[in-house]
Amino acid sequence: MIDSFAPERFTGSFTQQEPIPEAGIAAALEVLRHGRLHRYNTAAGETAETALLEQEFAAFTGARYCVAVASGGYALGCALRALEVQPGDKVLTNAFTLAPVPGAIAALGAVPVFVGVTEDLVIDLDDLAGKLPQARVLMLSHMRGHLCDMDRLMALCDAAGVQVVEDCAHTMGASWNGTPSGRHGAIGCYSTQTYKHMNSGEGGFLVTDDEDLAARAVMLSGSYMLYERHLAAPGPEAFERVKYVTPNVSGRMDNLRAALLRPQLVDLPAQIARWNDRYRVVEDGLRGTPGLTVIGRPAPERFVGSSIQALLLDWTPEAIGEVLSRCAARGVELKWFGGQEPVAFTSRYDSWRYAPSEPMPATDRILTGILDMRLPLTFSLEDCALIARIIRAEVSAVYQRAN
Repeated sequence: MIDSFAPERFTGSFTQQEPIPEAGIAAALEVLRHGRLHRYNTAAGETAETALLEQEFAAFTGARYCVAVASGGYALGCALRALEVQPGDKVLTNAFTLAPVPGAIAALGAVPVFVGVTEDLVIDLDDLAGKLPQARVLMLSHMRGHLCDMDRLMALCDAAGVQVVEDCAHTMGASWNGTPSGRHGAIGCYSTQTYKHMNSGEGGFLVTDDEDLAARAVMLSGSYMLYERHLAAPGPEAFERVKYVTPNVSGRMDNLRAALLRPQLVDLPAQIARWNDRYRVVEDGLRGTPGLTVIGRPAPERFVGSSIQALLLDWTPEAIGEVLSRCAARGVELKWFGGQEPVAFTSRYDSWRYAPSEPMPATDRILTGILDMRLPLTFSLEDCALIARIIRAEVSAVYQRAN
C-alpha cells in the first residue's frame, strides 16, 4: 500500500552537470588525434584552439585582450602579479567569498583586508569606503553571482586611486547597467571549473583593456617568446617593455580544454536563460516563507542564476542545523556559511588562518544566516518547484516550533 501522506522527496544530484556538447567532444577528439595539446604546438598555417577561444571570449565580454589560463584561481594570482602587487602589500577583498580569493592574495605574500557583506550578499560599500586608504588594489568577488552597485563602487575606487580586479567565477555572462561583469575594473577573472558556467574541468580567463597588463599576463602565463601566436593580445611593442622583466609563472590553458569550451561559449546565452528560469521557480516558491529572507535582485543587475541563496537571519545555529538536516533527509542539499569549521567548498573569512582578520560582528550575523544551493541545468523546472516546496515546508516547521 502506498502511503499518500509520505513527504515528497527529491532524488536528483546537486553535483551532476550536463554532458559536454557533441561539438565540443568532436573538437576535443580532433585535438587528441593530432596530439598538439600544448597551445604553442601548432602545424604550419594552423591557429591553436586556445588562441581562437581567447579571441572569441574577448569578443563575448567586449574586452580588447584575453588570456586563457589553467584555472580561475590562477587568473586571480596572475592579475595581482600583473598589477605588481608585492609581498606585504594590503589587498582589499570580500569577507564573503571562497578560499581561492584570499588564497591568491596570500600566495604572493600580500595581506588580505576583509570588507563586510550586506544583507543583499554584496560587498558593503560603506565599509569599503572606510578601508580604501589601506590599499591600492581591491580584489572584488562577485560571490555566488551577486553584483553590488558597480557604478558607486567604481566611483569610490577611482576617487581613491584603487585598482579593481573582478573575480567573476560566478558572474560569467552577467552585467550591471549593461556593462558585462569583469569589464568595470582593470582586470576581470573567470573560471571554467566544472561547477561554473562553462565546464572544462579546470580553466579560466583574464581580460583587460590595458595593453601593459595584458602583455604582463601573457608573459606570466608562460608564453616564453611565442606571444605573437595570440590573437587577443597587444602588439609587439607592449611585449618589448615587459618581456625581460616579467617572470614565467606557467599556467597556460591547453588546446584540449579550449576545444571543449568553444562550443559552450556559443551556447552560453541560451544556458543563462535556462538557469534563470530555474532560479525564478525556486525564488517564487520560497517567497513568503516564515523566517526566511529571499535575496532581492536590483533592476540594473542581469544575473546568472546558477545557484540561489536565502537568509535565516538571527536564527540560532541549532535551528539552522535542524533545517539543513531535515532538508537533507528529503534529498535537498543546502550549504551553510555559519559553521565554525570549513566544510567542502564552504568556508568563511575567519577560516583562513593564513590571513589575519579582525572580528566582524555585522558580517558574522549575515554569514551565519546564509543558505546556499546549486541549481544545475540537469534539474527540470518541476524539480525546482519540488525543491522549493521541501525547503519551504522544513523552514516553516522549524520556525513555527521555535515561535
